[in-house]
Amino acid sequence: MPHPASEDPRRPPLFTVTADTLVAVDFGPRTAGEPGPYRRLFALPGTRAFTVGNLLARLPMGMFTVSAVLMIAGTRGSYALAGAVTATGLAATAVVAPWTARLVDRYGQARIAVPATLLAALGSLALVLCVRSGAPAWTLFVAYTATATTPNTGGMSRARWAHLLAGKPEALHTANSFEQAADEFCFMLGPVLAALLCGAFFPEAGTLAGVALLVSGILLFAAQRSTEPPVRDRVAARTPLRAPGMPPLLAICCAMGTVFGAMEVVTIAFADAQGHRSAAGVVLALQAAGSCAAGLLYGAARPKGPAGHRHPWCVAAMTALLTLPLLAASLTGSLLVLAGALLVAGMATAPTMITGMALIQERTPEGRLNEGMTLAVTGLLGGIACGSAVGGWTVEHVSATAGYGVPVAAAAAALMIALRPFDPSNRFTDSSAPH
Repeated sequence: MPHPASEDPRRPPLFTVTADTLVAVDFGPRTAGEPGPYRRLFALPGTRAFTVGNLLARLPMGMFTVSAVLMIAGTRGSYALAGAVTATGLAATAVVAPWTARLVDRYGQARIAVPATLLAALGSLALVLCVRSGAPAWTLFVAYTATATTPNTGGMSRARWAHLLAGKPEALHTANSFEQAADEFCFMLGPVLAALLCGAFFPEAGTLAGVALLVSGILLFAAQRSTEPPVRDRVAARTPLRAPGMPPLLAICCAMGTVFGAMEVVTIAFADAQGHRSAAGVVLALQAAGSCAAGLLYGAARPKGPAGHRHPWCVAAMTALLTLPLLAASLTGSLLVLAGALLVAGMATAPTMITGMALIQERTPEGRLNEGMTLAVTGLLGGIACGSAVGGWTVEHVSATAGYGVPVAAAAAALMIALRPFDPSNRFTDSSAPH
């Protein structure tokens, strides 16, 4: 049955499928009784199936690190060893992920993502076996390094939306907002689920559940071939890293990662100092919840002007709101007040990330979108590592309260970079050069 809106001769149908275009969807102004932007988004054929698969595969991204730490520390009795193993895996991912994404762009999502995921799953299972069997510590590093081949599931999902919604910037804005909200949801729920599984069952339960979710999710995602972006015979020769306007955006991603990494370490230290270390996860989840809600609202809105004009304002709002946790910690010393401040501060995160990812998509050479977005994730990972180190040093040598100045400083650095003018006429658009 057609949607009631399609019966109005003054409006085009909700979606049509023709031989020339995969899907055409109306994302114009709404009238009374029309579905909202997210309902119209998921009216596209095949989008619900690939989204379910992608969410199943993405949830373990928030589980694996926590699960590995709990598993190694619980069986080997060393948080130092657990932290070193996970840090090594993070560094390996930062190196390998862009190459995996480049292969995805060149040969297709299903063809590369499935074997890459299976290799990463074997690495996680090898880690479990090494931990359980009491293997030498160096084997833990080798096993966890193999998980670096895990594909960027969020990037592949965004690439599908970019393919389906080409030429529809408002619809793509809604899709990108949903994807960012999904990221926040997974990183909010993942650690909680991992801690629950490892605590309620056995130390390896979180890792095993993560492997099952990752593999099943990727298989379901890859099976949706109708929405997969086509492989281009000829793609841009220049790497996204060298595209005009990309280096500043990647630097901003690194600064944003520093915010996230420092905030996590400092909040755990602050809660520990208050005698409520177990509540740190809930407090950090509130920050992610604020970001998730803001992302969904931002996606339903219709922001005016190009993303390049909105981006500095978003970064400025994020910088301003990040002063709230610093003020809450220094003026009240209350964990409850801090939780409220983090909830509000998180509301600027998703809009900033959504706008930044939109710019990444705009400035990435055609045919290399997965690689461009994975470079952004690599920047975030590098920033998280730096933020964790700087935040930990500040907590140890100054105080946990002073540690909240690190995210503010990192956000201010991102703002200085975002204010740097960019000439759109210099954007790299050559897609005719051979690979």
